[in-house]
Parts: sequence; structure tokens; C-alpha cells
Amino acid sequence: MKNSRAQHLGDFTTDARVITISLFAIGIGFVAACVAWLLLRLIGIFTNLFYYQRWGTALVSPAGNHLGAWSILIPVIGALTIGLMARYGSERIRGHGIPEAIESILINGSRVQPRLAILKPLSSAISIGSGGPFGAEGPIIMTGGAFGSMIAQFFELTSVERKTLLVAGAAAGMSATFASPIAAVLLAVELLLFEWKPRSLIPVALASATAGAARRYIIGLGPLFPVPAHPVFIGPQGLLGCVVCGVLAGALSALLTIGVYAAEDAFQRLPIHWMWWPAIGGVVVGAGGLIFPQALGVGYDTIGALLQGDVARNVILGVLLVKSVIWAVSLGSGTSGGVLAPLLMMGGALGGIEAMFLPHEGVGFWPLISMGAILGGTMRSPFTGIIFSLELTHDINVLLPLLVAAVIAHGFTVLTLKRSILTEKVARRGYHLSREYTVDPLEILFVREVMRTKLVALPADSTLEEIHQIASGNHGTRGQHLYPVLDSNKHLVGVVTRKHLTKMLADSRGSHQSLAEVILHKPAVTYPDEPLRVLVYRMAETGLTRFPVVDREDSHKLLGMISLQDLLGARARSLAEERKRERVLRVRIPFQSGVETAEMSDQ
Repeated sequence: MKNSRAQHLGDFTTDARVITISLFAIGIGFVAACVAWLLLRLIGIFTNLFYYQRWGTALVSPAGNHLGAWSILIPVIGALTIGLMARYGSERIRGHGIPEAIESILINGSRVQPRLAILKPLSSAISIGSGGPFGAEGPIIMTGGAFGSMIAQFFELTSVERKTLLVAGAAAGMSATFASPIAAVLLAVELLLFEWKPRSLIPVALASATAGAARRYIIGLGPLFPVPAHPVFIGPQGLLGCVVCGVLAGALSALLTIGVYAAEDAFQRLPIHWMWWPAIGGVVVGAGGLIFPQALGVGYDTIGALLQGDVARNVILGVLLVKSVIWAVSLGSGTSGGVLAPLLMMGGALGGIEAMFLPHEGVGFWPLISMGAILGGTMRSPFTGIIFSLELTHDINVLLPLLVAAVIAHGFTVLTLKRSILTEKVARRGYHLSREYTVDPLEILFVREVMRTKLVALPADSTLEEIHQIASGNHGTRGQHLYPVLDSNKHLVGVVTRKHLTKMLADSRGSHQSLAEVILHKPAVTYPDEPLRVLVYRMAETGLTRFPVVDREDSHKLLGMISLQDLLGARARSLAEERKRERVLRVRIPFQSGVETAEMSDQ
């Protein structure tokens, strides 16, 4: 009855609990949208206070200030404030947000301190408002995640459910900040969830959609960076240019990642407390801002100008040289700020350079392609980079070029760097994070494929003396640690372990006591149509490592035995499929009549 056996199996393991978690996520999505609005307003307030000595919430560029050489002190003051907040408030406000969110998920059971929900946006607003070359997305991801985790901690939820709500808050924050609900979900999947399951995808997507809808009323609609229309198809030369763009973006991504952690290593060698490091980084930021003021702050205006093709060459070079240096040094110093906006800016500048020698495909084309490519390379999240670029510009025509460039950049950094800019910090704290998601072989292999059918079964009506004769003879008992016990009708009535059997034989040799009196009569069993994953969970729950395999329709019908060693054999088969190279099809060249190959002659 194959149909009845298959009824208990399904494509997904999600149950109705996802509805409850989704309702929580929708509420978190609205809260995260409000937090994103607040963070953007705070950035505007601090930028106006620091650089223009006025009160205002509008986002303005620090580049228009008239402070002269005194402007060098502004980033130092902001960074010093952040160092004090980290020392006496929470050290977890340091960094760009996403690695900290990953750590909360991996290490802390998705539990985030409530004070982080206040300190992280405040410190990020001070950092960016005082000229820090960062974006708002990393802090809002961490802040949204903190609110999601905080709400989850008020209720009786599992660690996995807390993780889902933490990530829901993070995705909602990004969605509200950039008007990019789909890219926010992809970022959550590629970087934070560590799974692709409906139980987490549905709540996170609903939270992101809620925040995206709420943005319309509290921040405004997108696109954040409108661009001129680009051609639907760019031809072979244009696609070849996308390959070049991907390679260059991958190389820049690798350099930026190396630069950030080289700066961090340099700061760690300083003989002073880490509280003072951001102030030292602030000196570099201030000096860079004096040389090239456009390098300060979020830089949304510069990104927009790059996409409009309205940027001079000296500005492009300034972004690539000054912005990248002060960003790497400041981030390495441990201050607070995000990475997406700076990466967009540097990617756009790289595209401005490429537009000088690659085929002309329209104004702002190569800056846009390079933005997506550098996101795919630096963050190792190519699909996030592609969709993020589309949602920022609403230019669907560049989908194919973005796919080529982002995947090439992703491949470049995967082959040249072991970890991304987001996971390197986690690795430096002693934790390994794999970014390769695949279906576990135990999900698709069944018990029937690895169970043993050649085994020794003991008759229930045997005496211990008869069992001793079986055990002492050569009946294939060696290596078998669990013996099924059958009655006269070949029905399974119980099991006995080899250890227990040996003890009974030693204590009662020659006894006429029946085996049926000392066996375990209701053993834990498994079925041939169960995935090995289910069996592994049963082993974890029961502490047992060996099970008789019985027919699902007749639980007394013994079909075989399976043990932990057999599961390792399944793993070995999976490894062999990955590593063993073989030629399956062979090309046979026809010969003229009368000419035989050596193979034919041998026959």
C-alpha cells in the first residue's frame, strides 16, 4: 500500500504554528518600520547639529559644511562618544550590525539585550551624523532584530521561533530603510536564517512586506535612486563587459574585506583599551573628509549622482581612494555603522571608471551593474545584490547584466577568500559559519536503502543454554549488538542486547530459563519508508543507536536492522558521489568496413 505509506511524508515539516509566529512577525514589521524612521531622523538631527549647528531632521550631506580644518574634530568627538557608550553601555554596539545579529542567533539562542535596542540606533546615528562613512542599514538590521528578539522573549517560544522573529525584525528594518522588501527577505535567507523553510520564510516575508507597506506612510515610496532607462538587451559585447565588471568588482570586494580586517588587526596591536580605538579611526575619517568631503556620511546624494552619470572623474577617484580607506579604518576601529551604502557608493565609483572603457549602454549603466556586483562579491549574497539593485532603481532591464556581474564577483571572492566581510568577525571569535545550503542526504535516503537484512534472530522459546550454544558457534553473531527475538510464527516479540545477553549467559549458564522472560518486549522500532533524518531524531530522543526495522502495516513483521554505523555508511555514499569521478558515456567512432578496433579484435 504505497499510497498509505506515503501519506505521512510531505515536502515540508511546517505546521499550523507558523500562523501564530506570522502574526507576531507582522506586528514586529510595523515596529521595525517606525524604528527605521526614527533612526533616519536621528541621523539627520546629529548631522545638522555636528556640521551646521542647527536643529533639523532632514538628511543632509556633511560635505557642505563651512567648518574648515575644525571639521577634523567632528568625527573624533562622535567616535569618542561611541567608545564610551560601548565601554559602559554595551560592547555589542560596535561593528556594522549584521555579524552581531549572526552571533546573537548562533551563540545566544537569539536572545538580545533590551538595552541594545536603544544604544545601537543612538550610537549609529551619532557615528553617521558625525561624518562616519557608513550606511544606516546595518544598525537598523541589528536594531530591528533586537526589537524582534525582545518581543519574542516576552512569550514562551522556542529558540528557533525567537530566531525567526529576530530575523523578521532585521528584514523589516532593511525593507523600511531602503524600500526593498524582497531584497530584505533574500538577505535574511542568505545571511541570517541558515535555512530555507516555510516555518521561517513566511513570517520573515510578512514582516518585510508590512514594513515596506508602512514605509509608504511614514517615509515615502521608492525608488530610492531613480535611473534613466537602459536597453532591454545589451548584446554580446555588453555581456562580455559584465564579465569584466564582475571580475573587477570581485577584486575590489576582496581588497575591501582584507583592508577592513587589516585595520582591525592593526588596532588590536595598540597598547591601549579598545574604547579609544574609534577616536583614532575618527582622526582618519576627519582627515579624509577634509581632503574629500563627499566621503563623509551616508553618501546617498553621491550614489544618486553616480547613477545619473553626473559625477566628475576627481569625485570618482575620491570615492575609490578616500572613501574606501576611511571606511576600512573606521570600521576596523570598532565604531558603529553599516556597510551596504558605502559598498553601493564604491561600486558606483568603480562603474564610473569602467564606463570610460566598456561599451556605452546608457547613462549610469555601469555604475548600477557594479553596485550589484560588489554587493554580491563583498557580502557573498549575489541574489540579494541583484534584487537590491533592482528595488533601489526599479530598472528591470538590467536584470540579465546584474546576474552575470554579481555571480562572477561572487565566484571571484569565493575562490580567493575563505570568508566574507560579514562572517570573518564571527570566525575570529571562534565560531565557524557555513554559507552553503543544501538538502541533507539523510533527508532523501530511506531506512530501506541502508538497513541490514543479513542478521541473527533468536527464537523466543529458546533457553539460555541454547542461546549460549548459538552465541559460541559461528552463526554470524560477531559485530551484531542487538538481537531481535521472534516467536514461532516469525513475529517480532522483543529484542535483547548483546551486552545483556552476555551477562545473562555468564550468570545463568546451563539454566533452562526461557529467553522470552528476560527480553525487552516493546522495543523502539523504525520503518523502511522513513527518511534517515527521522531516524536520527529518534536516536537523539531515545539515546538508542540500533533499531529493528518492521513493516508499517504489520509492526510484528521483521524486515531488517539498522544502526548508527549504517547511517555513517549513508554519509560515506554521499561523499563518494561528490568525489568519485567517472565517465558514464563514451563516444564510439565508426570505422570503415573491414577495420576493427582493438576492442573488437580482443573479442
